[in-house]
Amino acid sequence: MGHSWAGTNTAPGCPGNRSPPSSHCPHATEDRIPWLCKLHDILLRDVASGQHVVLACSALKKMYRDILTQGKDGAAPKCKESGREAKWAKIQLLVVHLSGSFEVISERLLKRQGHFMPPELLQSQFETLEPPAAPEKFIQISVNKNVSEIIATIMETLKMK
Repeated sequence: MGHSWAGTNTAPGCPGNRSPPSSHCPHATEDRIPWLCKLHDILLRDVASGQHVVLACSALKKMYRDILTQGKDGAAPKCKESGREAKWAKIQLLVVHLSGSFEVISERLLKRQGHFMPPELLQSQFETLEPPAAPEKFIQISVNKNVSEIIATIMETLKMK
């Protein structure tokens, strides 16, 4: 999905964390916070410079999505490196929640070659997931749609914003 999105859009993306969890164990929340803060800082910098940004990551919990938009503890400067100033910019996040059954996603994951996420972690991903809900801004799209339909839905939603 990410490669297809990148191929149809000119908005820059942010680097994600593709380091596989050690021993095929999911990352603990405390291990994710520095990474989420780094992504927040990248988003803040790029939005402040007037860029439109697409970030693809598995922010499974509401807390993770809050850190992306507000920084750690809801205060952007706490994620910043000490001594560095940044122009304040409001990060408006539209969460694209791709939803599908465990069976469908598991089948697709097993077909991937060289993917960083081991299939053994999928169950923990489903257990961790806190689907977006109001007041978060989000759209939910079924993974049963084909990739071009998913991208068209996202693009149409962004045009309305």
